[in-house]
Amino acid sequence: MSSPARAGRGGVRSRRSAIDVAVVGTADPASRAVLRALVVAAARGHAAPGEPGSESRVGTVVAVDTERPSVGGVDFRYADPADPALAAALAGVHTAVYVAASTSLGDDLALGTRVRRERNLRRAQTVVTAAAAAGVRHLVVVTGAQVYGALPDNPVPLEDDAPLQAPSDEGQVGDLMDVEQLVAVAREVHPGLRATVVRPAALVGEGVDTVTTRHFEAPRLLSVRGTEAAWQFCHVDDLGSAVAVVVARHVEGAVAVGSPGHLTQADLERLTGMRSVELSMGAAMGTADRLHRVGVLPAPASDLAFVAFPWAVSSHTLLGHGWVPVHDNETCLGVLLDAIRGSHAVAARRLDRKDAALGAASAAVALVGTAAIMRRRRRKGATA
Repeated sequence: MSSPARAGRGGVRSRRSAIDVAVVGTADPASRAVLRALVVAAARGHAAPGEPGSESRVGTVVAVDTERPSVGGVDFRYADPADPALAAALAGVHTAVYVAASTSLGDDLALGTRVRRERNLRRAQTVVTAAAAAGVRHLVVVTGAQVYGALPDNPVPLEDDAPLQAPSDEGQVGDLMDVEQLVAVAREVHPGLRATVVRPAALVGEGVDTVTTRHFEAPRLLSVRGTEAAWQFCHVDDLGSAVAVVVARHVEGAVAVGSPGHLTQADLERLTGMRSVELSMGAAMGTADRLHRVGVLPAPASDLAFVAFPWAVSSHTLLGHGWVPVHDNETCLGVLLDAIRGSHAVAARRLDRKDAALGAASAAVALVGTAAIMRRRRRKGATA
């Protein structure tokens, strides 16, 4: 008969049993933050800071990738996260963590939509299958709060169990929706594998490059007439500590994580010192759709909803398990602004320094003009 500390799936564990945890894929800022948080938890000898009721403490922290991460205190195992041989690298691991949320927009744009989607889904599917094959008991996948969708009638804040209403289009949010579906299927196909989805608000931190961070690289802030946005951020270090709580307290299901409260459009303008340019929803969506179709705008027009409508989350479940965020939204915004200093973009497309002198209105005209030129070239090519 197994002792409590060594009980099988669904068994009762010792309050102080140690669990080995692997982070699959460690090249991005969010995954490195998760590694750091788990190493700190292991060194402290308990799961969540200040929480005496924790079920397990973190034992060995394993980093799985093709290159050793810069984070110390980890056991490195070589494996490609997209290769089925990943299962061998997860042998003996109790919990596996995988960050599906992308924080490298530049790399994603270089791949192109189709290749990016195929890569992201292949990696996620491989992680799920390998975890089940290796006998991993708990799989934690980080997606994003964007999967809740940004809608004018969203409550502020959204609770963890709010329905997922984001469009499953060709954008990065569509990738996350597909990953969420993979995890949902895994719960049915692999009943012995407990799964948790962690959904952070807009991520910030050193090295984070997303559509959201590039929104603040524009000459002015876009404002959509007649809408009320609710801006909320999540520092990667707070994401890391949240994942550490999920791991050690065996939190299952879906949990959202973000800095407390939210910022309004007026708050953004006050804190950034940037002026806004206001467009109607029809004009913004129509222009964004045209620019996306000709390849100028990297994100689909549907992503404008995340600028216009609220999608802030409550973090209710994590707070109830003792998670304490260190960074508020104002601090996160400051971190974001420091990280993008010297970078310039319009509609998430990086500009050369000479182009950055354009005002918001002239930049928009330039983008529309570029789109028109590209359309004419395509028509000529089609008739040649």
